[in-house]
Amino acid sequence: MQVTETLNEGLKREIKVVVPAKDLEAKLSERLESARGKARINGFRPGKVPVSHLRKTYGKSFMAEVVNEILSDTPRSILSGRNEKSATQPEIVMTEDEKEAEKVLDGKADFVFSMNYEVLPKIEIQDASGIAVTREIVDVSDEEVDEQVKRVAASTRSFEAKEGKAEDGDRVTIDYLGKLDGEPFEGGTDTDAPLVLGSGQFIPGFEEQLIGTKAGDEKQITVTFPAEYGAAHLAGKEATFDITVKEVAKPGELELNDETAKKLGIETMDRLRQLIREQIESQYGSVTRQKVKRQILDVLDGQYQFEAPQKLVDAEFNNIWAQINNDLQEAGRTFEDEETTEEAAREEYRKLAERRVRLGLVLSEIGEKAGLEVTEEELQRALYDQVRRYPGQEQQIYEFFRRTPDAVANLRAPIFEEKVVDHLLTSIQVTDKKVTKEELMADDEADEAGTKPAKKAAPKKKAAAKKKTDEDKSEEA
Repeated sequence: MQVTETLNEGLKREIKVVVPAKDLEAKLSERLESARGKARINGFRPGKVPVSHLRKTYGKSFMAEVVNEILSDTPRSILSGRNEKSATQPEIVMTEDEKEAEKVLDGKADFVFSMNYEVLPKIEIQDASGIAVTREIVDVSDEEVDEQVKRVAASTRSFEAKEGKAEDGDRVTIDYLGKLDGEPFEGGTDTDAPLVLGSGQFIPGFEEQLIGTKAGDEKQITVTFPAEYGAAHLAGKEATFDITVKEVAKPGELELNDETAKKLGIETMDRLRQLIREQIESQYGSVTRQKVKRQILDVLDGQYQFEAPQKLVDAEFNNIWAQINNDLQEAGRTFEDEETTEEAAREEYRKLAERRVRLGLVLSEIGEKAGLEVTEEELQRALYDQVRRYPGQEQQIYEFFRRTPDAVANLRAPIFEEKVVDHLLTSIQVTDKKVTKEELMADDEADEAGTKPAKKAAPKKKAAAKKKTDEDKSEEA
């Protein structure tokens, strides 16, 4: 076998491989001899089939197997011999001339092919002790816990029908029919719908117009759906609703005691408070970690500047671009609505793709040098979490992951990445800073990678635009 490098430019490599016809013949002869002892052909005793007969009958198919084995084994062997790692599966280029291919299968011509690939760049890991980040911490107040407890407990509150007009906090039971330009629209109709006035459950302006109504009233109201509404056919549109008020009910006294907690499936009110406090702390902790992680990634992005394999960048960009366009389509928005152009957006998300790929390679190298691994138990737990999201389809989901190595890799990547972040946190400088919840939750526009329009929501409910940062999607590790 003759191996010749024909391209070495940046990360790009092209290797020409020539397998002489005599080598193909030798491999074919071995295969034929091996098959001879196993072949069962009418007219011949077992193990006595002439090789010439086998060659005539199975020669081409055996040679095809030889060629496929060469194509399977050679790239790994060449990469190992060159001490290189390919960023993606090497591309194999062979002749498209059928006559030339026939000659190879007939053993009358050398087998010539090229393998094209990009090598992974060599990354020298730098000392992380100089990295300094600020960890924002929020103290959860008793008042905040009490407020959340009341909000949760309110779902257990009883309502009693009353005479007279509906007030803020009352529950009205209504039938409604929504119309656009006088025509009913999909999802705009319901009967016996309970609505607590002031809950913000429906779109802005809807609930306010029902204050002062009473049982038996029929009323038409006009509202405008938010511009960022999740259903494209409704976003920004003015609609009317024909409403029949069937009942007005006043809320009972909100009692915060053990009996209320038991209605929520919790043994005591103290335990409910504890659980809510832990939930709030967990939510703030998650945001804190994301902000710390973002700072670390920003520093690493500045420290490690190197050429990223373009095929990896292309694949990452295509994933991002498909998601962005899908989100815009679902929200009924355009790039102009986002105050940009398609060309500018392409450039922005191309840079984001390059950042993700570079950081993914850096994190992978840091993790490898530190000996970090994702255990089988951790992977199984992640798989179980995925399966739980699809009740009734558990077996199909398990089968999908069993048959799809890339899907398993996608489960492994974020787990590995979090381990690398934990590893870095043991060596970098972390300064804790007490902040308010408003400061913690405030959007940092400089860190936003773009706008992700809202997912489609039930037409009668509110929807809000959602921001997407490059940390929303785990960096490939």
